[in-house]
Amino acid sequence: MSEGCRAGCGACCIAPSISSAIPGMPEGKPAGVRCVQLDEDNLCRLFGDPSRPRVCERFNFDTSVCGEHREEALATLTWLEEDTR
Repeated sequence: MSEGCRAGCGACCIAPSISSAIPGMPEGKPAGVRCVQLDEDNLCRLFGDPSRPRVCERFNFDTSVCGEHREEALATLTWLEEDTR
């Protein structure tokens, strides 16, 4: 079941690698590295901005991936990243 993103989570901006350019990270970002566009409250500075990478725009919150809390999301996204290498 899809819901709105969990504000302040930021797991999808840390755990997975992103191969496309991100403002401030022209080569993308490796897995496990915090995106430079993730603010101190774990909110995306590019949300709603046309320069936000398409892969980020397309990611949707889903409890099967994001779990019940941030730690579950980080663990699942980290596992998925490692399992799909």
